[in-house]
Amino acid sequence: MKINTALYIAGTILLNIAGSLCQLDVCGHATLKTRIIGGVDAKRGSWPWQVSIHQRFSGGHFCGGSLINKDWVLSAAHCFKNYNASDILMYFGRRRQSGSNPYETYRTASRVIKHPDYNHLKFSNDIALVQLSSSVNFSHIIKPVCLAAAGSVFAEGAESWVTGWGSLQSGGRNHDILQEVMIPIVNNGACYNAYGQIITNEVICAGFLNVGGKSPCLGDSGGPLVSRSGSRWIQSGIVNFGKTRCDDPNYPTVYARVSQFQNWITSFMGSNPPGFVVFNSSGFRSSLNLLLLPISLTFSIIPFTFSLYLFS
Repeated sequence: MKINTALYIAGTILLNIAGSLCQLDVCGHATLKTRIIGGVDAKRGSWPWQVSIHQRFSGGHFCGGSLINKDWVLSAAHCFKNYNASDILMYFGRRRQSGSNPYETYRTASRVIKHPDYNHLKFSNDIALVQLSSSVNFSHIIKPVCLAAAGSVFAEGAESWVTGWGSLQSGGRNHDILQEVMIPIVNNGACYNAYGQIITNEVICAGFLNVGGKSPCLGDSGGPLVSRSGSRWIQSGIVNFGKTRCDDPNYPTVYARVSQFQNWITSFMGSNPPGFVVFNSSGFRSSLNLLLLPISLTFSIIPFTFSLYLFS
């Protein structure tokens, strides 16, 4: 009995390691990559993990997400405040919200898992996982992103990219073509000075302080904030919230810090965890404890001394 138990445990560990390494082989590679306010049109296939989340029956895009393995999407908990799994339709390999998208595919959701400690008043633990009704096949247009592992460091000023179909101006409508924009990381001290006590180590901030003009906006919630290390793209954040005026130069955008949720994400992944990678200023290294993680901007006014909006 003891031998059988030991063999079972060893086999389980090997399967998990094998799944992790397999995921690391494919995650974060944007083969075809050589509006968001202030952004530009993204080329087809340049962000192959980008997901467009729609209300299944009305057909409208309301949030972004990122593909983290063949069965799971990472997004923001506030995106699903008014939606159940049966309401969700997700598009992969999509560039335009209208017209034809060659190589596009879609899936419904079998379940939506919001973080148990999500608090919409404090913007805390704003992260969710969406399980697909069936697996997607990877291609040059559809691939998972790598996730920032525990211990990752994103220094102030580090170049990051955010993508989505959100409004190109405060109060505007969703954009038809996927937008991309580069924004630098803002240290949490400066972010705390702007927003106060809602800024904790569970979030990461990015934007052009004192400049503005480039940021996510309504419709971009749940989407990924990524940084490049070598040939890989690593997701550091999930679009959560910002100031009422999306491009306000005094307020950076706030994202859920993916690396803080590694254990929670991987607890649902079984033998096929996402590729978790430790990111730092000198590059990256793979983590055998590879894990995963899944903003809809739904005009939600937050009761603070100044007006904030979740980007959904």
